[in-house]
Amino acid sequence: MTEASELTDDLQARLDALRSEHRDLDAAIDQMLRIQLQDDLFIRRLKKRKLLLKDRIRILEQMLEPDDLA
Repeated sequence: MTEASELTDDLQARLDALRSEHRDLDAAIDQMLRIQLQDDLFIRRLKKRKLLLKDRIRILEQMLEPDDLA
């Protein structure tokens, strides 16, 4: 396996992990709102973490996209 291939595999694995965490946070937030848990500060922190993950996901997706210089 080449170094570039290993890097791509590592980035893809990280991207998959971030997407999974993002989905888990989304489900947790939905559940908390559904049961009307009134810990607004905790919910805000979860939402902030979710946005951070979304930004990291976007960065990794851009890194994995092939260049369109052809």
